[in-house]
Amino acid sequence: MSLSPDQLPAQHVAPASGSAPGNASGAFAIETHGLSKHFGKRPAVDDLTIRLPAGTITGFVGPNGAGKTTTIRLLLGLVRPNAGSATILGHSLSEPDRYLPHVGALIEAPAFYPSLSGRTNLEVLARLGGSPSSRVSELLELVELSDRARDRVGTYSLGMKQRLGVAMALLPNPDLLILDEPANGLDPLGIIGIRDLLRRLAAQGKTILLSSHLLGELEQVTDWLIMLNQGKALFCGPARDLLAQRVEVLVEAEDATQLDLVERRVSEVGYAVTRQDRTLRIACPASFAETLNQQAREAGATGLTIQVKEASLEQLFLALVKGDRS
Repeated sequence: MSLSPDQLPAQHVAPASGSAPGNASGAFAIETHGLSKHFGKRPAVDDLTIRLPAGTITGFVGPNGAGKTTTIRLLLGLVRPNAGSATILGHSLSEPDRYLPHVGALIEAPAFYPSLSGRTNLEVLARLGGSPSSRVSELLELVELSDRARDRVGTYSLGMKQRLGVAMALLPNPDLLILDEPANGLDPLGIIGIRDLLRRLAAQGKTILLSSHLLGELEQVTDWLIMLNQGKALFCGPARDLLAQRVEVLVEAEDATQLDLVERRVSEVGYAVTRQDRTLRIACPASFAETLNQQAREAGATGLTIQVKEASLEQLFLALVKGDRS
């Protein structure tokens, strides 16, 4: 099942021409064409065609096993594709030496020497990577760790370690920054800190690919969205295009049997539905509310209250995934 034509198609990929938000030149930092990677007979990335505009924060989302981490590893040259092609910062995926010096990445939890200070860790990494040592103080200030720079990393909170990891990825002053779950495990204050940091980096003109399962956070910081499921792109385009179509229908009833009837009908049609006490939340076109009301009355469910409200990004994502599996 796909969303209806007056909503979002099951797969939406931005056109090759034209500019994107924050991308006046129309250039793309990453483009993939039919990119595929199989592990045995299992396709981890399957004929993936996506575009990531330069100068934007792009949210990269999908359920566990969707292919996000494999895609990132392909882009970083850590694994080779079985088929397809890609360009990163204007260079072919087959020539990683041409673009990797301009890419910074934080994949999974950053690893540091716990007995060394944050400053010393960055100085060691700068030396090993050939980055100027002058970057260290600048980056510590950027990630707001200057006051703890001389403390051992072993005394840092998880949020501080994540920010130090971002500083590490920024040592080569990259044009493209790839972050895999940078807010994973953080408390609300830590998440806000990462969000503010990303906005500061975007203001400097960095292009950021941000993989995260925190859809509410992505909603607040992204210009562009890429949604993956089973290795395929469900959506790739401006975040505003997706968010403008966020609609959910709320159905309330005192009689649980009437909600059962409505829930069965919605499931038959194929829309994503969740139940909370005496309320059904349905991710669907607004036009479906009138149809549902009429069909419910014909079936004898007359004590319903039906409202159309803006849906969350999470609800819309669930609808897209459900459509892809139908």
